[in-house]
Amino acid sequence: MDKMKVIWTETANQDLNEIIEYIANDSVEIALKKFYTIKDSAKQLDKFPEQGRIIPELKNENIMKYREFIISSWRLMYKIEEKKIYIMAVLDGRRNIEDILMKRQLR
Repeated sequence: MDKMKVIWTETANQDLNEIIEYIANDSVEIALKKFYTIKDSAKQLDKFPEQGRIIPELKNENIMKYREFIISSWRLMYKIEEKKIYIMAVLDGRRNIEDILMKRQLR
């Protein structure tokens, strides 16, 4: 299989920036490590795009085109379209995804 291009959406970039800023309040070093861990994990999707599971909350609603890759307590959510992988969001896995997505819809 050919490598696919990984594209970060504006929303996912914003999520990552917020995560890193929050962690940096306690430790810039840990924030940088987390940033590179998340970015490097996303890069690996170009070789194995289907390694992530279908997002359970969406699978229950018969929505199968979104996948996620778990990186410690973070859920990196993406979709595969036309030889491209779109990183859609990076969310705290300890929070309720429905609440997060509902707040985004109301913005």
